[in-house]
Amino acid sequence: MKRTTVKVPDDVDRAMRDEAQRREMTLSEWAREAIEAHLPRQGGGRRLLATGAGSSGRSDVAERANEILAVELSATR
Repeated sequence: MKRTTVKVPDDVDRAMRDEAQRREMTLSEWAREAIEAHLPRQGGGRRLLATGAGSSGRSDVAERANEILAVELSATR
């Protein structure tokens, strides 16, 4: 692995460190993941940045989609 130095403003540094800590990652791990998300993938295309963003930890969401949507829609009325 190669080391690269990047200069960022203090507020960006703090935000990066806070986000890495929130995700229980090292700053290096977080930075690699963020950079890789913006690079073309081998074989073409980019990663879907929203993949897993709404992860609920439940395994039955797809089967209960209509029920869940009905409950959520009734709550907004």
